[in-house]
Amino acid sequence: MSQVTTTTPHVGASDWRVGVWRSFLRAHAGVMRELERELIAEAGMPLAWYDVLLQLAEAPARRLRMAELADRVLLSRSGLTRLVDRLQAEGLVRRERSPDDARGTYTVLTDAGMGRLRRAAPIHLDGIERHWLAHFSDEELGRLGSLLDRLTGPDLAPCAPELD
Repeated sequence: MSQVTTTTPHVGASDWRVGVWRSFLRAHAGVMRELERELIAEAGMPLAWYDVLLQLAEAPARRLRMAELADRVLLSRSGLTRLVDRLQAEGLVRRERSPDDARGTYTVLTDAGMGRLRRAAPIHLDGIERHWLAHFSDEELGRLGSLLDRLTGPDLAPCAPELD
């Protein structure tokens, strides 16, 4: 059996670096709670709805296969199916059969969904400004982005869809 060597000592619960991890998790959870609360209160939309509508708005022809959509949002596939069912019942998305694959189905953003996204976007972006961006300088945000890219890779998607 080969032995793995590392340059980082074994992490224990009292390691200060674990404290940094916990601070990151608390910050993430707190910001997400506030963004969700504001979107529900001011736009009548949970954050997960916003995320799905935004992913569809950014996609070519405002449509994605369910598998592609699942890869872009932070939900399980079964959770996404239930969410898309609710969005479809609200008229915000529709399902379309793939012309190339009889078994394939696309989730498509409707005009009503785009309208709801347009109304919710300023609320969400204002929340991001107040709860996240306002706490860091541009230099700090650039550095933080570079550090996070080590974990996720650089985001190659457009920053925001055209909502006008």
